[in-house]
Amino acid sequence: MKTKGKMIAYWTVTSLLVFAIMLSGIGQLMQYGGNVELVTNLGYPLYILTILGIWKVLGAIALLVPGFPRLKEWVHAGIFFLMTGAALSHVLANDFGDYGFNIILPLSYAALNIASWVLRPQSRTLGSLLGNTEKRAKKQSFAFK
Repeated sequence: MKTKGKMIAYWTVTSLLVFAIMLSGIGQLMQYGGNVELVTNLGYPLYILTILGIWKVLGAIALLVPGFPRLKEWVHAGIFFLMTGAALSHVLANDFGDYGFNIILPLSYAALNIASWVLRPQSRTLGSLLGNTEKRAKKQSFAFK
C-alpha cells in the first residue's frame, strides 16, 4: 500500500477507534445508558465503570497525541485485552444481547484496534528489536575505536 493511502487508512481507522473508545469511556464514567445493567449482569461491581472509563478516555487521548510510541503500544495492547475480555465475559455469563451484540461490538472494537496498530506509521512504532540491536552495536563499535 502506498504511503499516502496507508496514512489515510491509518487515520480513518484510528479516528473511528478513538471516537468509539472515547464515547464508551465517557458513557461508563457517566454510567449512561445500559452500562450499569451490562456490568451488573456480568457480576462486576459498579466501580469498575469508573476504572474502565478513565482508562478508555486516557487511552483514546494517548492514541492521538504525537510521540510516545511505547505508550501507544501499551494502549493498543490494553484495548485488545479490554475488548476481548469484555466479549469473553459476556460469553461466559450467557449475556449475548440481541443478535450477539454484546459480543460483536467489543470484538469489532478489537478488530479496529488491530487495524490501527497494523497501519500505524513508522513514527508511531518502537522499531524492530533487530534494528535497535544493529544501531546499538554500531554506536558501541565507534565508541571502542
